[in-house]
Amino acid sequence: METRKHRLPNKIEALIPILVLLGIMIASFKLGWGIDAHIPCLIATIVAMFVGKGCGYSYQEMLDGATNALSRTMEAILILFCIGTLIGSWEFCGTIPAVVFYGLKVITPALFLPTACIICAIIGISLGSSWTVTGTVGIAFMSVGAAMGINPALTAGMCISGAYCGDKFSPLSDTTNLAAATAQTGLFDHVRAMVSTTFPSMLIALVIYLVIGVRFAAGNYDPTVGNELCDAIAAHYNHMSLILLLPVVVLIAACLLKVPAIPGVLLATTAGVVLAVIFQGAGIYDIVNMMHYGYGDYIDDVTNELAITLFDRGGMDSMLWTINLVVLAVSFGGTLEKIGAVESLMGGLIHKVKKPWHLCLTVILTSFVCDWTMCDQYLAIIIPGQMYMNKFDEMGLARNMLSRSLEDCGTLWSPMCPWNSCGAYQSGVLGMSPFVYGPYAFMNIINPIFAVITATWGGNILFADGSYTNLFGKLKKGSSVPGAPADTHEVAMKALEQLREDGTYKKF
Repeated sequence: METRKHRLPNKIEALIPILVLLGIMIASFKLGWGIDAHIPCLIATIVAMFVGKGCGYSYQEMLDGATNALSRTMEAILILFCIGTLIGSWEFCGTIPAVVFYGLKVITPALFLPTACIICAIIGISLGSSWTVTGTVGIAFMSVGAAMGINPALTAGMCISGAYCGDKFSPLSDTTNLAAATAQTGLFDHVRAMVSTTFPSMLIALVIYLVIGVRFAAGNYDPTVGNELCDAIAAHYNHMSLILLLPVVVLIAACLLKVPAIPGVLLATTAGVVLAVIFQGAGIYDIVNMMHYGYGDYIDDVTNELAITLFDRGGMDSMLWTINLVVLAVSFGGTLEKIGAVESLMGGLIHKVKKPWHLCLTVILTSFVCDWTMCDQYLAIIIPGQMYMNKFDEMGLARNMLSRSLEDCGTLWSPMCPWNSCGAYQSGVLGMSPFVYGPYAFMNIINPIFAVITATWGGNILFADGSYTNLFGKLKKGSSVPGAPADTHEVAMKALEQLREDGTYKKF
């Protein structure tokens, strides 16, 4: 049987499908066409297949690449359907409006942004899902911010910052587990490693949100809008009390008990359905209709425009736009992965790496390229992880420094791209393009920049023997050795010993 010969595309060939996608999207943005990313992704996938054909790949091989990538995201797609039903049930029973109602009563404009950001982070750690955070309390905070007169893009960026910070630190998160697994290190070794870059970045973001909030509160804040929204919520629902927050407790409890994501979301949906029947008078038809189409059919009595925006959400059907884009975008990314486009474009960088900060920057840049060209955060973690793990061993660095670097950009910049699966979801939930809320997602922006800048002076470097440098580059002994395969750890330890002997790295 004849073996098909493959070759890597050259850099021009690898760029062609990427430029097609970016060209269409940028032209749409500049000319005001408002084209969604679905068809551009499809066109770019077709172009990528022509490039792959020229490199010796058969149609079936490229199709397998696309479907294999889709198989990795199938759970996320099913979660999207479930989140649609969750939002619908929480709207019907009054959980999301209750968060808005009591949030407006308790949180002051000066403290709203940092407080809400911390709440999003805490819930994100508990749930392990940034998508669930923005799809539930994120929606509520968008309404709270609007009622306070805060720029919606700023509120959305704040929600993204908190949700993704919590997601990164959560041992329940799929991307957190994926980064650790890709780098072949321990899960909690990975989580500890992120403290050195993500935690300071979050603190800086919180200070920025606090300064903005204090300056806003010093202006002409008018509580009338918030009071009118609260009145509209109270008038619409048969019952409004703190018990309507019970589904949030159920969702957090399910995650703390390590219930898998889909059953956990469905449990919280069921809690919302039960409260909708007990307190809001929902019938069987109402429940089925709401879970499928959302709460929009039940707001004819509402005249407050802000309340209409808050109520008209949810339902499985509302997730189809996002799911369609996820399928097309991930198929494009899987095709590019199969034909070796990113390896062709970024593989040469590894030969120029001489110092730890060079390697940190290379991983972050590759994750960034994958996020914006392959349209999927999973690929933005897996591909650079596979490309550079041996280099970390050769430089005596810890595998959890690799996993940390993968998340510093691969996870955090995924919601910043409109045609990425994360950007598509967040855009649909928050009601605006990532180009609009992105500049205000301060934690996501700061984290990869902070990681690279501190590494340039030797700060936050993690070594294979468990030692590390602090923020200021001072060498410290670690309490444990980060996890790694035995054979590669031996290679890394020998390399580290040699590099310390020749003066490349500091000695104790």
